[in-house]
Amino acid sequence: MKKYLGLAVFFLIFSCKTKRVLVEGNAGNKLSAEKIIENHYNNKTEFSTLYIKASAHYEDAKNTQNVSADIRIKKDEQILVSIRFLGFTMAKALITPTSVQYYEKIGGNYFEGDYAGLSQWLGTDLDFYKVQNMFVGKALDQLKGGNYQVSIADKLYKLENNSDGKTFKAYFFEGDNFLIKKETISQPAQERSLEILYPDYKKYDEMILPLNIAIDAIQNKGNVKIKIDYKGVTFNEELSFPYEVPEGYERIYIKN
Repeated sequence: MKKYLGLAVFFLIFSCKTKRVLVEGNAGNKLSAEKIIENHYNNKTEFSTLYIKASAHYEDAKNTQNVSADIRIKKDEQILVSIRFLGFTMAKALITPTSVQYYEKIGGNYFEGDYAGLSQWLGTDLDFYKVQNMFVGKALDQLKGGNYQVSIADKLYKLENNSDGKTFKAYFFEGDNFLIKKETISQPAQERSLEILYPDYKKYDEMILPLNIAIDAIQNKGNVKIKIDYKGVTFNEELSFPYEVPEGYERIYIKN
């Protein structure tokens, strides 16, 4: 079950036949954190809905799985993920700002709850807006107003934050459009870390979006790797969000 839950949450995503990869720039003169953040948020995300087709590879210590997914996003309101294998729906997840619902067919299980237990299981604080940000190529966290150290690393602008002394966060941006290329979150005391890479982007009339995402989650109870390729996307269509747990499924609980 966990492999489908992990995919649903992290999907919770495209490479067209001809990938028009956006040309990116190297970091040049050192800029202030405020300027880097301002430039990052200058990339518009003005959409009402997104419909995304994706393929993904999931890997943990015990399993590997290749699946496809349909992602429906109504901005700031809900995300529906349908995971398919060989054309058959294997799992669905419906995410809103206040709740997470999920079911998977192999085990006949379903989950309903908030983000607390899910964040604990994934090893990083999670909410609806962080998931949405990941899909559209924005920094997971709201960066404005934070206290950051600024440097240039591997030709990228790097912002670092360790304001609470427990969680270390770093964000890396390219130098043309200030798109995020990598973000890392580590909590050494809990022996866990999360790295998200955005190798390539594509520019659409509506906005710039990632072409692929690579996720590496490390915890003392095991590692999870997910590689995601976007296959197609449409903007601002009227979408439905059908979700209903099949009869007879057993509810599961995630312990905090």
